Formats: sequence, C-alpha cells, structure tokens
Amino acid sequence: MLLYIHVPFCVRKCGYCAFHSGLFSLREAGRYVDLVVMEMAWWAKTLGPAEVQTVYLGGGTPSLLTPYQVEAILAAAHRHFAVSPDAEITLEANPESALADGFLSEIRKLGVNRLSLGVQSLRDDLLFLLGRPHDSVQACRAVDAARKAGFANLSLDMMWGLPGQSLAIWLEDLARSVDLGPDHLSCYGLTLENGTPLARRAAAGELGLPDDEEEASMFEQGAAFLGTRGFEHYEISNFARPGCKSRHNFGYWTGQDYLGLGPSAVSTLGEYRWTNPEGLEAYSETVQGNGKGRAVETLHWDTRRREQVMLAMRTGRGLDLKNNTALTGMDFSGLLSAVEPLRSGGLVRLRSGHLQLTRNGMLVSNSVIEHLLDVIDRMHDTGNV
Repeated sequence: MLLYIHVPFCVRKCGYCAFHSGLFSLREAGRYVDLVVMEMAWWAKTLGPAEVQTVYLGGGTPSLLTPYQVEAILAAAHRHFAVSPDAEITLEANPESALADGFLSEIRKLGVNRLSLGVQSLRDDLLFLLGRPHDSVQACRAVDAARKAGFANLSLDMMWGLPGQSLAIWLEDLARSVDLGPDHLSCYGLTLENGTPLARRAAAGELGLPDDEEEASMFEQGAAFLGTRGFEHYEISNFARPGCKSRHNFGYWTGQDYLGLGPSAVSTLGEYRWTNPEGLEAYSETVQGNGKGRAVETLHWDTRRREQVMLAMRTGRGLDLKNNTALTGMDFSGLLSAVEPLRSGGLVRLRSGHLQLTRNGMLVSNSVIEHLLDVIDRMHDTGNV
C-alpha cells in the first residue's frame, strides 16, 4: 500500500490554497508528531505488518518540521509497517524552509530520497501575488542545496494561468525551471477555489486572468516544450524524465490502496474509504479514541468502476481496455464504437489497447471523462458492457 502523512502547518496561507492547514508552532508540531506516531501504532495493530511501497509527507509544509521530527515519523513507519527496502520516500518542501541550516542533508540521511519543491514561479511579482513565502532567489538556492544534499530525484511544482501571466511569461518561467535541472515537474493550472483570497479578488474584478484561448496555449505549448527537453507527459499535470515518475502519485492513479495519517488525510483500503477530522483537536480525539468519530464509507462497485476509469484516463498510458475488466468485471471492448465521436474530434485515441486522452483532450479532460462515463453507464444499463 501507499502511506500518506499529512503535515497540517504553514507559516501563512497562500492566496489560492484550499487545503487544510494551520499556523505553525513548535509546540503544536511536537504534539502532531506524537499523534501521528500513535495513529501508526493503532493501524499496525489493526492491519498487521502491511507492506508499504511509498511514503509521502505532504501538506501543508512538511519542511517546517525539524529533522528530529521527520526521523520520529519515519522510524515509526519502519517500526510499524513493512516498508520496502526500495521505497520511494517523498517530502514536500517550500524553498525558504528547506534552506534551514542542515535540514536537507539531515532528511536525506534519514532516508528521504525524493524532494518535491513548491516553487510555483520564478518571478517575484507572481510569487507575491500568490502569497508565497519565498522569492525566486530562494527557489534557485533550494534546488542547488537539494542537489548538494544528495537528492537525485527532485521535483518542482509550477503554476500557469495566473493573473497577469501571458503565454510568453509562462514559457519563459517554464524554461527557467527546466534550466535548474529537475527530474520531475508538476505543472498546475490555477483553480480559483471558493473562499480563497484569490477567488474573492477575481470575483471583485481585481485580477486580470488569461482567457480560455491563452490558457489552452499555455498548456499545449508548455507540454510540447517539455517534450523537447526530455520529459514524458505521463499524467495531465505531471512530466518526468525517464525513471523519475512519482511512484506514490502513480499509485493513486492506478487504484492502489493507500493509508492516510494526520488531520484531514484520506484513506482507501479495499472497498472502504474514510477521512480523518480536520484540526488538531478533533484529530487528537479520533486518534486517542481509536478511530472514533471517523466516518467510513463503503465504496459501491459502481463508484469504484467510475473512479478507475477517471483516474486511468488522467494518465498518459490511459485506460487498459483488456485489463480493466479484471477490476470491474466489465468488458470494455465494445466501448470503441461508442466513443468514435471523441476520437474523430481529436480528443481521444487508441494505442496498444489503451484508450488515451490526446493533448487536446487533456485540456477538457473533465468534460471528456464525464462523457466517457456516461457512455459506459448507458452501455451497462443496456447490457452492452
């Protein structure tokens, strides 16, 4: 299974972020670590020595923890689970906190072998607009420090579709990020989440956002550029050099079981899914109550089928029409004629038995996947799948 550990602290909330996080304090961070270790011990008793292929510390800002606290979490993971000797162990970091004296070299010694840096942009005006706590100089220094600390697998997060960002600005930003020599890039289009400062400013007409045509060009030309620089477009928002895909995230997209620890973390094991409470107090009550207050959902067969199709279609590999039958019990071979309008419209293609989104299809992936799911539902209802 995959092990996800949510670290719910930030020095401040970014203007676009809707993830659960609270303000960092050393006291609360220490309390949080104790609770996560306690939660691990409870799950070890419940699940037994479950095999773990990947460990992912996400947030929030995991790089606000001390190396000692990271060590406590990873030691507990190795103590309570059968962590694979070649496990991918990722830690998300912000550039400014990653530059804390000795932090990167210490966590590398502890076994963290993949670093994901939340750069977002290498332009200070855009970083200020987003509310990021670092500047472009710190971002470049963090990349250099990561390499010197021994990280051979380095990912950078970048953002497009930002207020005031033109196609030329995005391509220049992307080129500068590639020049830093990362092994992986996650490139996300800005989503205006309800209740965030950026969403409120956009609603008030204070921000000039790129139009749909320019956003489409950002996605298409950005992906094409990365292809020329040796990156495989293996998921809608993710690009990797050979051998450097995120094994953890790819596990999500291929339907592997995952256990989430920490406040607001989500888990899916078999046919069951649950979410930990938000907030340290509610999380503490659940952990100390041996899971009481954690709402568990039983996933209906139809839900699992729809999710598998949706997640597979997000990947560059696409939906394996033959092997998907093993998970869903449905024969997908009859799907091709039903989606011919999508294929002739240049939105999907069939390659080596896989139904895949084209780059144009990725631009409107939500609509294409929803249409595909509707087709499958209709075929199921009539007994044709």
